[in-house]
Amino acid sequence: MADTVKLPEDSFKPMTADDRASLDSEKIAAPSLTFTQDAWRRLKKNKGAWVSLIILAIIFIMAFGSLFMSPHDPNAVHPSYANLPSKIPGVGINGFNGTLVQAGQRIDAYQQAGASGKAYIMGTDYLGRDLFSRVLYGTRISLIIALVATLFDLTIGVTYGMFSGWKGGRIDTFMQRVIEIILSIPNLVVIVLLILILKPGMTSIIIAIALTSWTNMARLVRAQTLELKEQEFILAAKTLGESPLKIAFKHLLPNLSSVIIINTMFTIPNAIFFEATLSYIGIGISSPQASLGTLLNDGQKNFQFLPYQMWWPALVLCIIMLAFNLLGDGLRDAFDPRTKE
Repeated sequence: MADTVKLPEDSFKPMTADDRASLDSEKIAAPSLTFTQDAWRRLKKNKGAWVSLIILAIIFIMAFGSLFMSPHDPNAVHPSYANLPSKIPGVGINGFNGTLVQAGQRIDAYQQAGASGKAYIMGTDYLGRDLFSRVLYGTRISLIIALVATLFDLTIGVTYGMFSGWKGGRIDTFMQRVIEIILSIPNLVVIVLLILILKPGMTSIIIAIALTSWTNMARLVRAQTLELKEQEFILAAKTLGESPLKIAFKHLLPNLSSVIIINTMFTIPNAIFFEATLSYIGIGISSPQASLGTLLNDGQKNFQFLPYQMWWPALVLCIIMLAFNLLGDGLRDAFDPRTKE
């Protein structure tokens, strides 16, 4: 008969509160985060991207809020108030107090023009139009063009890239050759041809950007689709009999979201800069409508004597471009799993 093993009497003692506290202190507790929550957490740690997001939110609110609360009519002409400098009530700093230097003396330009009771934050242009209202209006026009063009970019580019990568073979080869042909045509040639058919304006610019800007998105999405369609979860979905359309919306799009979001953040500033360039050289938005490009064109005419008329739209354009690029870099770092801490 085998010998019985006698356990110590204290082995059956119930666990005390001190024992439970000791075990809890040894546990490593970490919050369970989804991919989106983890990306948002890392984005907030990027100070440059976070500040850029706040700045862009303020610009969007001011630009689109001016539809309902604009300080002045952006197209209202007041020749007697032409070329007034910036004047901010309560600020006595030269350059922001409504004074100019003429014949070696500093004079009150508003009093000289008979506009003592008025104040234009960014001054007025050569026709007496409020420059601040026109910058808000021009920023809104530029943002609308960029957002609508980006919508086409998302719709065409994502669909084209997913279809090309999913089909593969000869269809993929043919579709990539089409993209290469489109890339070989300069954007300026496309907009000039459209102007011959349509008149210069928002419609021509949006169509030109929509026809040429989706290729980069399509190539990125296609490359990711080629990689994803060989993954186990896609093969399992195909084995279970799911349709390609359901696989695209249920499995591919969620995994492509990071690439789509990051590329969109770089597409918007490119569209804004393209519109500003076209309007600056005179084949984009035409007067009396204002955009950042037309404001730069008007301001450079008097830049030698009244540089502020060009500084303000140039400053807004630089801030928008810089903020979008910093936000795009922050989103790329936040969504890239290789940069995880």
